[in-house]
Amino acid sequence: MDAVRVALLREVLAGTEWPAAARRFAGALRASVVPRRGGLLLVGTEAYEPWHLAAHLVDEAAWSGLPELAPTLVRHRARPDGPAHLAVGLGRLEAAGRGATLLVVAPERPEAGLLQRVHDARRAGATVLSLDGGDAEVRGLAHEALVVGAGAEVDLDTVQHLVSAAAGENGRPAARGRRFRDRLAVLADRLTSPPPARW
Repeated sequence: MDAVRVALLREVLAGTEWPAAARRFAGALRASVVPRRGGLLLVGTEAYEPWHLAAHLVDEAAWSGLPELAPTLVRHRARPDGPAHLAVGLGRLEAAGRGATLLVVAPERPEAGLLQRVHDARRAGATVLSLDGGDAEVRGLAHEALVVGAGAEVDLDTVQHLVSAAAGENGRPAARGRRFRDRLAVLADRLTSPPPARW
C-alpha cells in the first residue's frame, strides 16, 4: 500500500483509535529494533503467514533509512532448498535472545509449539511484540501488543498497513535519495562562497 492510500486510510479512520494505536505500536517496534541494530524476527501462526507485512516492513526500512526494520520472516513450513529469505524455519526462534525483537502476528490462537518458542525467546531476553486477535496467552507473552478483536472497525490486514507505514515515519532520510542532493548542496556552497582570503 503506497503513502497516498495509507493517508486516505488514516483519513477514513480519523476519529477512531486505530491511527494513534498503530503509531504507538510502531513506535514501540522502532524503539526496540533501532538501538539494537537489527534482529527483527517476524512470525505468524501455522495458518497465517505475515509475508505481506514482511514486504511492507522491508519497503519502509529502505525508504526511511532504517535497515533495522527489515524483518527475517520465520516460517512454519520453510524449505531449506528455497530462496534464503523464505528458508528460515521455527528453529530460528530458539536462537533469539537479548537484543532480538520478535513480532508475532496471530489473528487466531497460535499452536502450543509456537507459544512455547515465543515464551523461551522472551525468557532468553528477546523483546516480544504482538499483533493479535485478542488471545490472552499471546498478550501475556508480549511486552507490547496491539489487539484487533472480532468487533473492531478494521481487520488485522488493515492494521498491519497502518503499523508498517508508521514504523518508517520519523526515520532518517533514505541514504539513496539524499546522497546526490547532499553532494549537490556541497557543490553549490563551494561555488557560491567567496574565495578564501590570502595573507
